[in-house]
Amino acid sequence: MRDYAPLYRSTIGFDRLFDMIDNSIRSDWPPYDIEKLDEDSYRITMAVAGFGIDEIELTQQGGELLVVGQKKEPADNRQILHRGIAQRNFRQIFSLADHVKVTDARLENGLLAIDLRREIPEAMKPRRIEIGNTGTARQDNAPERLTQASKAA
Repeated sequence: MRDYAPLYRSTIGFDRLFDMIDNSIRSDWPPYDIEKLDEDSYRITMAVAGFGIDEIELTQQGGELLVVGQKKEPADNRQILHRGIAQRNFRQIFSLADHVKVTDARLENGLLAIDLRREIPEAMKPRRIEIGNTGTARQDNAPERLTQASKAA
């Protein structure tokens, strides 16, 4: 990690920029894949061998997904002669686009799979506007208005 303290002392209002730069520097641990499943579905798969469900925490706040792994100390007094399986703690931040939400997370065979889906609110989806010759426009998803002639029919 880089130390941006000197820049904080001599600049004003750039703290968000420095935070983004700081968060964009990622470690290699744990390794992960990002997969696009279809137009609006994604999956992040992280290799977290040795971590249990109670040692991993997922938090989505705004446009960020935070994945934290905190390894608990074993209760027994085992003497490890060689440690080849990495069990260090980790903290990984993923920046999410607008309207992307976590829909599912599961831990299976040492792989943490996090499913995400982009769900654009109906009010923000593009709407086709019908052009009329009487100066009134009608949206294709607007409710029909009844006129006197259609009420009588």
